[in-house]
Amino acid sequence: MYPAAFEYVAVGSFAEASEQLARAAGEGKLLSGGCSLIPLMKLRLAEPRLLIDLNRVPGAAGIIAQAGEIRIGALAREADVEASALLAASWPILVDTSAVIADPLVRNMGTIGGNIAHADPANDHPATMLALGARFVLSGAAGTREVAAADFFQDLFGTALGEDEVLTEIRIAAPGPGTGSAYVKYERQVGDFAVAAVAAVVVVADSRIRSARLALTNAGPVPLRAEAAEAALVGVRVDDGAALDEAAALAGDGIQPWADLRGGSAYKVDLARGLAGRAVQCAVQRALAYGAVAGAAPGGRR
Repeated sequence: MYPAAFEYVAVGSFAEASEQLARAAGEGKLLSGGCSLIPLMKLRLAEPRLLIDLNRVPGAAGIIAQAGEIRIGALAREADVEASALLAASWPILVDTSAVIADPLVRNMGTIGGNIAHADPANDHPATMLALGARFVLSGAAGTREVAAADFFQDLFGTALGEDEVLTEIRIAAPGPGTGSAYVKYERQVGDFAVAAVAAVVVVADSRIRSARLALTNAGPVPLRAEAAEAALVGVRVDDGAALDEAAALAGDGIQPWADLRGGSAYKVDLARGLAGRAVQCAVQRALAYGAVAGAAPGGRR
């Protein structure tokens, strides 16, 4: 099927994109990689009157360390995130996440900002951003503001973005001493959406976990924090694998993932419990031996 008729404009700045969104009055869509939008348009599940191409906005794809944080431009391609030495040495969870998104063709085109702004609960970056406590820079006619990941994802495909706002940058605090992170995904086949996936960030000191953040992919309409598991992990010795797995297994408590062709709800809950244990174990290993395992795969693919 062909998309419905639409007007196309390529903008040279985020400010111009915001102006075009305002002109479209709710009937405009932003185009970055197009890996989700174009298929929806072909199926006529999305019929924007105006398509606003962001790909000519200069300087919008950088990945840099600045002012004690990592800053990722919204137009950074998944392949760039996957290949980033800076991220591998600081937040390898981001490398994990991009590496298991779809296939190389999609990762060469798809952008991290598009993945986040689309807010599909089966997309991989939203849970990772929640676990990292990321902040998103949104730009619109009223100016620029920052929104925490916890406040950004509001409903199924629903975000805090205003009608004329554009996601321009992702900001994540640089990791402190003893920090480890990992993202573990289970998929039916390479390139598929997650049946279940878990993002884990831990801080280790004196051989014990001092803090933990776990977030779940595809466990509900928005990414979810596994707060019971987080609380249970605090104080656990890092050499007590059974205790780590037992605490991490609480990630399945209280979640009700949808049953679909990828599996039933109970099956997905069991997967989340097991994947949480694997993600925590990998994050702990990275916290203890950062340089040695920062680029190691925790069970996904490279």
